[in-house]
Amino acid sequence: MPEALEQQNSQNFIQDINDALDNGMYVRVRKMLHHLPACDVALLLESTPAKTRSALWELIDSDFHGDILEELSEDVRNGIVRHMMPEMLAGAVTDMDTDDLAEVLHSLPDARVQEVLQTMDSQDRHRAEMALGYGEETAGFVMNTDTISLRPDVTIDVILRYLRLKGDIPEDTDTFFVVNRHDKLVGRVPVTKLLTANYDMTVKELMIKEVEGIPVDMPETEVAKLFERYNWLSAPVVDAENRLLGRITIDDVVDIIREDAEHSMMSMAGLNDEEDTFAPVMKSTRKRSIWLGLNLFTALMAAAVSDMFEATLSQLAVLAILNTIVPSMGGVAGNQTLTLVIRGMALGHVSNSNSKPLIYKELAIGALNGVLWAVLIASVVAIWKQDLMLGGVIAFAMMINMVAAGLAGATLPIIMQRLKIDPALAGSVILTTITDVVGIFAFLGTASLLLMP
Repeated sequence: MPEALEQQNSQNFIQDINDALDNGMYVRVRKMLHHLPACDVALLLESTPAKTRSALWELIDSDFHGDILEELSEDVRNGIVRHMMPEMLAGAVTDMDTDDLAEVLHSLPDARVQEVLQTMDSQDRHRAEMALGYGEETAGFVMNTDTISLRPDVTIDVILRYLRLKGDIPEDTDTFFVVNRHDKLVGRVPVTKLLTANYDMTVKELMIKEVEGIPVDMPETEVAKLFERYNWLSAPVVDAENRLLGRITIDDVVDIIREDAEHSMMSMAGLNDEEDTFAPVMKSTRKRSIWLGLNLFTALMAAAVSDMFEATLSQLAVLAILNTIVPSMGGVAGNQTLTLVIRGMALGHVSNSNSKPLIYKELAIGALNGVLWAVLIASVVAIWKQDLMLGGVIAFAMMINMVAAGLAGATLPIIMQRLKIDPALAGSVILTTITDVVGIFAFLGTASLLLMP
């Protein structure tokens, strides 16, 4: 109930904003936006058409541009920053966390990035260039450099006086990392231990030595798995020589997990995980046409198989009625297996070492399902059409297709991963093609052999 009320309030607020814009009440809109947190303004921008979005952005105080850009989805953010002047964009990204700064700049053309960098001061430019130097979707790309490091020989009293003098510490700090004079990671000190330790103790006496840094080039999905496995709130990022470069915090990992989940869901439909709901018509049409074209090609392949048995279909019209059952059942069964395997791969449960037992298991499930549903459909068809042989034909085709569906669903993600192809993006299309072709061929081919005079 609270969620429904919150959604209703959000919709009412969006309507109020649109009504005020339509009536030219720009001062009122500016005041309304000024009192909203950045996350709510981002939601508002993502929930409005492009024309209204541009007008809203002009009314937002430039001091809050950076905070709002951090909250926007990639597609919406890109549409906004590409129309901002370099000086305005540089001012917006200056106070961003390093990972958000890298993400914003990485979405821009190289020439535009250079324009923005030239307007920054030397310190911000160095930070931006360092962030852009790491590969996208790596630990270095998502890390923050706002890390307070400690030296082993310093006393707790000195550290606490330094922190009081500094006035604040980086957000989401649960641990301080300890480095030697060469900046190499040697340990960590939880904040709770630091606050409760005796003033005359040194960091070396207090620190936990069992600490491993995350390699700067580790894929971000692997980073997320480590956080999930060990329940970390933050973790250090190091280079090849174990020098401390920065840290990754749980809020960054939550974003990675959310984006990965959205990617898997949207990829099933051939869409980008940061797809703008209110993107221009031509842009959205162009993106979706590629996927629809691929589906049309696979549908034509299935139709070509049916065309091979045109004579059979023309003499036995009942086959045309039943021809959709076998491919449909195989497609559902195969997608069940495909989804399970893709999920297992995402969680790190499936690898080369255990892929064979998984394939054998899914083959066995396919065979058992094949027997079960073959007997059921054979009984239904035999009673319905008063033809025992026709029931046997569709039972045989069902058995073959269910086994093929299990095998394809289990092997396709593994093969595609080895070929560096996203299984979530293309797996379901290829699987559907396989189950359609095998199902139609098995059913109509067997019918041609056994039922044709």
